[in-house]
Amino acid sequence: MTALSTPFRKILIANRGEIALRIIRSARALGYRTVAVYSTADAGARHVREADQAVCIGEPLPAQSYLRIPAIVDAARLSGADAVHPGYGFLAENEDFAQACQDAGLVFIGPSAEAIVSMGNKAGAKTLMQAAGVPCIPGYQGDDQSEERLAAEAVRIGFPVMIKATAGGGGRGMRLVPSAREFADLLRSARSEAQSAFGDPEVILERAIVEPRHIEIQVFADRHGNAIHLGERDCSVQRRHQKLIEEAPSPAVDAALRARMGATAVAAVKAIRYEGAGTLEFLLDAEGNFYFMEMNTRLQVEHPVTEAITGLDLVALQLRVAAGEALPITQDEVRFSGHAIEVRLCAEDADKGFMPQSGTMALWEMPAQLRVEHAMRSGGEIPPYYDSMIAKIISHGDTRDAALRKLMAGLEDAVALGVTTNQAFLHRCLDHAVFAAGGATTAFIAQNQDALLASDTTVRARAAAIAAVLLHETAHGARPPATGRRMAHSLPISLRLEVDGRALSAAVVRVGQGRYEVSIGEVTHAVALDEVGDHTARFVCDGLGEQAAFHRDGATLLLQYRGVSSRIEDKTRAATARQGEAGGDGKVRASMNGRVVAVMTKVGDHVAAGQPVVTLEAMKMEHVHAAAVAGTVVALHVKPGDQVAASRVVVEIDIAQPEAVPA
Repeated sequence: MTALSTPFRKILIANRGEIALRIIRSARALGYRTVAVYSTADAGARHVREADQAVCIGEPLPAQSYLRIPAIVDAARLSGADAVHPGYGFLAENEDFAQACQDAGLVFIGPSAEAIVSMGNKAGAKTLMQAAGVPCIPGYQGDDQSEERLAAEAVRIGFPVMIKATAGGGGRGMRLVPSAREFADLLRSARSEAQSAFGDPEVILERAIVEPRHIEIQVFADRHGNAIHLGERDCSVQRRHQKLIEEAPSPAVDAALRARMGATAVAAVKAIRYEGAGTLEFLLDAEGNFYFMEMNTRLQVEHPVTEAITGLDLVALQLRVAAGEALPITQDEVRFSGHAIEVRLCAEDADKGFMPQSGTMALWEMPAQLRVEHAMRSGGEIPPYYDSMIAKIISHGDTRDAALRKLMAGLEDAVALGVTTNQAFLHRCLDHAVFAAGGATTAFIAQNQDALLASDTTVRARAAAIAAVLLHETAHGARPPATGRRMAHSLPISLRLEVDGRALSAAVVRVGQGRYEVSIGEVTHAVALDEVGDHTARFVCDGLGEQAAFHRDGATLLLQYRGVSSRIEDKTRAATARQGEAGGDGKVRASMNGRVVAVMTKVGDHVAAGQPVVTLEAMKMEHVHAAAVAGTVVALHVKPGDQVAASRVVVEIDIAQPEAVPA
């Protein structure tokens, strides 16, 4: 039995990035020493520098250093740590890790291995919750995992059906199946991703609740038998079943429903004698019925919105409970104040199916007026091995409208140049009438995808004009004068640009001191430079005075204007751009840095256009690469397990010639 008091002094944090930094902050405030662990890919990361001590635990691949339990336990021994905080990813819900810490005499800052086993498996958790009287979604969580049995159960449940990895989380190993026709292919895909992510291909099936809200209840319990809830969070805005925007409280939950859901969650954790922080996730339908989905036996990424409305430090609460203290607050003492909203800034390209991105973040500046959880810096690297989220931006206001207004302004002010992010997409989500009215369900992105992906043509056009002037002013790497006042000829200067992959021509004419006319197509923009610094420019464009952030690297200009990032390549003196990048030349290229998890063809096979040939895994998600043309496979340049760089040719196809038509 666990001792009531388990004091500790030094905490090893078995996680990375902003998660580790978040824990370091609260631990330091309470007087604890901290130890970071890191892979060789993270040797220069902020969490390594800010912890009191740090231990390298290996290469990022193929050993998956942050998942190597013996290495982490050895790091604790080496550093003299007497407690381990798993963060809220990687090993946070791994019962073997919790047990290994206990066996090594380390305090595990989280629930017991038994509780993780009970609630970490979706099938077992549903059985326990049903026994405790918690409403659950109808489905199948049986031991028979044959394709035939699962297909039959899907028909019994009725389509649409949701496939979920039993050991899963974060949307991995999850597929929505609209009809029986797609079931077999989506089942194989879900199992493959579950095996890759969790080492377990087992799945459960659930009836798909149409357009629900995703509501989660934050709970805390101690070893003295006390348990409380801290209200709900609405996490309905998602892509690929992964959350993008979270808020507390939910616009769809009133005080009565909050009390019912909270009481249900507290009863559930008491039933399993849970200890520490946890989250019970529910689906809420249009009639106000809620159904248990799963329990996360850890702190959640979105916990800052709960902290904002309760005034509590949830990491500090974790540390106190792990040390054996009783919860310092009762349910009657929990107070909610105002409204909080969080967005997840991710290194991904929303225009390309939210494809993960990696590389160097050339310029990084976050809004000082908001809470921002991140571990990034200008010049920092985003490796391809981990989750695509690079920051959480959180606002709090007296009302939902106030919080939303603050967040939109702060998000527009954020500067992230060098790696494509979802910044503009998030802003469009917040600005959408459905979200602003509090009406977003889990179908929000799918139902409004065209509007959410549509860029502002006026902003894009002005950005191109501003970029053309900045490219001219900062030519040859010379630092421009502070005022932008420089004599130059007034003849048109022709520039051939590529703006976010789209070719365009611009003619720049100097019409006065610091003043230009930029013609792009049939439109001419008036641009007057006022002040140009190392990374900021003030200007008047088409009569409106504004400013933008920029970073120049040779012929590349990265520009952030009105919350929209653009990559502008000056191709004026460059050779003709390489053709066939989209695969029209028969060459299938890796769309991102990643690891090959499957090769679905072999040399000599005939493939059709659109047929999957290779699957890559990047940032914990699988991405299928298909042939762009029909033909015969003549070369395979990769095998499962290979690590590839973006744009590398992975498959070559001899393009099929059309058959001659008899005369």
